[in-house]
Amino acid sequence: MALEKLIANAKVATANEMIELANSVLQIVKKEKKSSILQLDCEEVIVVGDLHGDLESLSFILKDSNFASSKSSIIFLGDYGDRGVNSAEIYYVILSLKKEFPNRVILLRGNHEFLPGLEVWPHNLPLQLVARFGKDGEKIYQLLKELWNYFYLAAVVPNKYLFLHGGLPVKLKFLDEIEKYAEEILWSDPGKSFSYTASPRGAGKIFGARITKKVLNNLGIKTLIRSHQPPSAGVAVSHNGKILTISSTKVYGGKAAYLKIDLKDRAKNANELAKMARVF
Repeated sequence: MALEKLIANAKVATANEMIELANSVLQIVKKEKKSSILQLDCEEVIVVGDLHGDLESLSFILKDSNFASSKSSIIFLGDYGDRGVNSAEIYYVILSLKKEFPNRVILLRGNHEFLPGLEVWPHNLPLQLVARFGKDGEKIYQLLKELWNYFYLAAVVPNKYLFLHGGLPVKLKFLDEIEKYAEEILWSDPGKSFSYTASPRGAGKIFGARITKKVLNNLGIKTLIRSHQPPSAGVAVSHNGKILTISSTKVYGGKAAYLKIDLKDRAKNANELAKMARVF
C-alpha cells in the first residue's frame, strides 16, 4: 500500500467509496471480535494515541514507522475524530489500513467513540461528515457508530502490558470482566488522590497510585499504556512508572508521539517506554 496514494485518496474519496469501505470493515470486525479484550500475539507493535482529526500527524507516524512495509502490528488507542478538521480523512485511512491488513491493525474504542448515554463534547465528527459528503454524511456517521461497537475496549500482552484508552477500573480483578467497566476504561484518568474520586469529566473516575498498583497486580501486568489526555511533551509518566500516557495529535498545541515496542523483550516500565517514544 502506497502511503502517499492512501492519503491523497482520503482527501477525495466519494460518499459511496466511504460507505463501501465502512461496510467492508464492518464485516471484518464482526467476524474478528470475540470479546472486548484482545490478546496480542505479534512480535512488535506500533502504538498510536489520540488522533482527533490530525491527518498530518497520522501521515507522519505511518511513514516514519514504515508500518506498511514492516511486519509490525499497529494499535490505535481511540479518539479518531472530533476537534481536528480531518476526521473524515482519518477514518478513511484507518479503515483502509484495517481492510488491507486486518490481522495487523487493532482499533480500540475511545470516549469519543462514545457509549450510548455517554455522548461527548465537542463532537463535530457528524458536522464534518455532512459538510464533506452532504446528506450521505449522516449515513456514513451511522455506519461509523455501528463500527464503534466492534472496536476493542482493551488489548493485553500477558505479564507485560495493558493497552486501553482511558483508565483502570478501580474494582477490576480479572481481564474478562472488562466489559462491565467500559465507562471507566473509556473515561478515567490517573491522578494524585490516594484512592479515587469522581471525575470532573462527568464520567469515569480519577484514580490514584494505590489503585493502579492493586489493579495491575491483580491482572499480572507491569505497565498500563493509555491516551485520553494530551501531555504537552507527547508522553507522560505517572504512578511510579506504572502508567504511560501518549498523545499522537497536535490539535492541542503540544507535541505528538508514537511508540514502537518489541513484545518479545522484557516488560518495560513507563519511564523506559517514554524514552523510547518517537516525539515529533
